Amino acid sequence: MTPARTSPPTGRPPLGLRERKKIKTRAAIREATYALIDEQGYDATTIEQIADRAEVSPSTVFRYFPTKEDIVLTDEYDAVLLEELRARPADEPWTDSVRYVMRKAIGIGAAEEPEVTRLRSRLMAEVPAVRGRMMESMSETGRMLGRAVAERTGLAPESLEVRVFTMSLIGGLMEASLYWAENGHREDLQDLVDRALNVMEYGLAPDNS
Repeated sequence: MTPARTSPPTGRPPLGLRERKKIKTRAAIREATYALIDEQGYDATTIEQIADRAEVSPSTVFRYFPTKEDIVLTDEYDAVLLEELRARPADEPWTDSVRYVMRKAIGIGAAEEPEVTRLRSRLMAEVPAVRGRMMESMSETGRMLGRAVAERTGLAPESLEVRVFTMSLIGGLMEASLYWAENGHREDLQDLVDRALNVMEYGLAPDNS
């Protein structure tokens, strides 16, 4: 759900050599994929081409990413965002906590890799396989978020209330990203996320125009 970045998270303990190599390999695969898709389109881009551009074997690509769609969608930042949520004040309304964390994530993506952020959202909107895989991955993201919600509220992570809340939130954020892409990235993504959260917090406002 977060902007795809190719640099390791900041403000965290130094990583060991093995983990740094893994991050570098994942980054090379992602960068190769985005470059090829930009050059020739998503459907024409093959795992073999990605492996060749990234200077790894096809089996290495599959070891890091089970499908081509996962290369576009997967990042290491869900856990980081979960930590950010957990660090917010316990009495802060959930929508305020989510606004803070999402604005921070979107700001990083827009500042560091704006073209990748736009490409990623466009592929979600235009490629059925990417959108379908995104729908599948939402359940795992929902479980992660559900654990943070449970800690804050005292409810069980698998309770109906927590599941409905978290999946509604994730679905709303996904729709904001799709809307952004479908409308040519003309609007500010942070503003769209705020609008999506407003719907969750206040409901639909009637159109009095």
